[in-house]
Amino acid sequence: MNILIADDHANVRRGLREILFDAFSGAYFSEAANGDEVMMELIKSRQDVLLLDINMPGRSGMEVLKDVRLIYPLLPVIMVSVQPEGQYAARCLLAGAAAYINKNSASDELAPAIKKLMDHGTYSA
Repeated sequence: MNILIADDHANVRRGLREILFDAFSGAYFSEAANGDEVMMELIKSRQDVLLLDINMPGRSGMEVLKDVRLIYPLLPVIMVSVQPEGQYAARCLLAGAAAYINKNSASDELAPAIKKLMDHGTYSA
């Protein structure tokens, strides 16, 4: 399984990778710090899931999500943010995200969400 983690903070990317490492042994993790890097990583290698931060420098995660939906319509995208779900979750799902996960609950919700999406299901917290 290939998982692309996109967040502008290296510590957050590392934390998300550590959360997923045990749940997905043998997974390959790649990282991106901004929207341009996300698109380059998607071109470079096939990804099974994209974790995409809403707030990144340059193009926001929501803007990147629009491009990803156009070019990779079947790629499951999980939006991650510290923003309350009530403010962003519905907007992200309407824009084509497969799930929205608050970073504060990522340790509990992220692996189950990915497993559900890889089984072609849907995930809601």
